[in-house]
Amino acid sequence: MRATQHNAPHAPQGTGMAVFAGAFFALRIAIVLLCARVLGLEPRTGAILTIVAGIVLFALVCFHSLGAPDTTGAPILPTRAILRLPAMRWVLLFLLVSGLSFAWTGSVAPSASFVYWCALIVDVATVLLLLRGNSSTETAQALMRGFLYGSCAIAILAWIMPIQSDLRLGDPDYLNTNQIGNLCAFALFFAQYLERSSSHKWTLAKTLLLLTLVRSLSKTTLVAFFLSQSYLLLRDNSISHRKKISLTLGALALALAFWSLFAAYFDVYTNAGNQSETLTGRTGIWALALESALTKPWLGNGFDAMWKVIPPLGIDRFEPRHAENELLQQFYAYGVAGIVLLAGIYSALFRNFRRISERPQRILLISLMLFILVRGLAEAEPFDLLLPLWSIALFSVLAARPNNALEPAPHALQPANPAIVTSM
Repeated sequence: MRATQHNAPHAPQGTGMAVFAGAFFALRIAIVLLCARVLGLEPRTGAILTIVAGIVLFALVCFHSLGAPDTTGAPILPTRAILRLPAMRWVLLFLLVSGLSFAWTGSVAPSASFVYWCALIVDVATVLLLLRGNSSTETAQALMRGFLYGSCAIAILAWIMPIQSDLRLGDPDYLNTNQIGNLCAFALFFAQYLERSSSHKWTLAKTLLLLTLVRSLSKTTLVAFFLSQSYLLLRDNSISHRKKISLTLGALALALAFWSLFAAYFDVYTNAGNQSETLTGRTGIWALALESALTKPWLGNGFDAMWKVIPPLGIDRFEPRHAENELLQQFYAYGVAGIVLLAGIYSALFRNFRRISERPQRILLISLMLFILVRGLAEAEPFDLLLPLWSIALFSVLAARPNNALEPAPHALQPANPAIVTSM
């Protein structure tokens, strides 16, 4: 956001709702934990509350969109134009294929799985409804701010929670260390994007999130974040040489400060790591997932067809929730079609990022893609992608704005004009 935008007389309509939505997207990962550990409710109740809360949020956004029209004079980006964006077409195709897969899914509870699939659609619809209004770039940045606020709250909660037996943050059942680490890393990318788009600095938030990310000891997330940030430092010319040196020295100091903890965790990891955490355990999950995927190579096993379907592994009887690899997870769930969908979504989004004229934002978003790809080597999501579908909708609209500018070009916003698609 340009500095002059801070002096605008009126905030764009929907900004407050976008902040609220962004905060919810971050905070909801703790709902099951709070229900189970604090309120003593069944975990299923927490999962239901999470989905219901998402539906309520969507209803609020729908109601809010019916309010007084925005008077800023900025043209509205039509829904049809948004849905014609290349990455959004792939997202819609992904949702369609995953929905059709209920015809052959091996899920042990198809009705419950169907609710989770509907929740994905609600998330995407919520973001699209927010962004189709006037000044969608400001609204997108407001959503990022809300996500940052919610992520900071989760980070504080992670420090308050009892430490796990393997020295990591989180609760192994309801809010594990990988969820905490990924949330903090994702929020850090949002903070960096906001700093490149406005004069506001997020130093305190970034410090809290970075410390929490490192303290989480989420191995794959830390490696992916380190590689993506290294790429960012090497390629982003907007960062001065002196600041690059300062950031490098700061990273070294942070590693030294946590070195004794890293050593202690490594000792626990090599001697008492469970089936889901050790490399041997991961390779076992990969082998079983690949073996099952090859039995249905074209359309896969269907939506949510791994939980309690693949037999427990190891002496700890670990039940895999996903394939621990994003490419393998999509192959297991949707076969070759899943691989095509994953490649289509990420390649379309990458091409969009490369066309952003402002280099700092372009390099940052490409580094985010690198983070997702590296993390996907040893992580996955049971329903969604590692880069959530709602965030793909968010970035698609941001990248579609001419030159990533705050003020959209009128010719790109006409619903009958395909220029917004063909220019991508």
